[in-house]
Amino acid sequence: LAALRRHIGIVHQDIYLFVGTIAENIRYGKPTATIDEIVAAAKEANAHDFIMALPHGYDTDIGERGVKLSGGQKQRISIARVFLKNPPILIFDEATSSLDNESEKAVQSSLERLSHNRTTIVIAHRLSTVRNAQRIIVLANGTIAEEGTHEELVNAGGVYANLYNAQLRI
Repeated sequence: LAALRRHIGIVHQDIYLFVGTIAENIRYGKPTATIDEIVAAAKEANAHDFIMALPHGYDTDIGERGVKLSGGQKQRISIARVFLKNPPILIFDEATSSLDNESEKAVQSSLERLSHNRTTIVIAHRLSTVRNAQRIIVLANGTIAEEGTHEELVNAGGVYANLYNAQLRI
């Protein structure tokens, strides 16, 4: 089980941060990481700028479960952990759900870089998150409703196309 965990990186919708500093929370992805590796991971997750704006930068205490941070900031710290861990398999469970549109675009770009040449499972309701996937599987009522690329699914006019068009109107 431990070997399996080393090969998988997960970014959940509900982020769990520990009492401690920003650096300690990012280091959770790789306990032996240097501060340079932590900073590099934070930059990849588009978290570095907000971290440096905090009173003590990477040494800022975040409080119980990160109460001193916004939802989007917590999400980017979680994403930085996965960048630091650098696993071959990724699972993103609503990984950008807590982000505003501007932050989502920046983080989505980072997630796409991280996903390059890796097995990546993305669970998402925001279809912009999966638009560039090589293969999209749409689940409905516990079964596979359709699968294909973004273009194939939009052109098919099924469940995915309906969801996509509804999100365009919002």
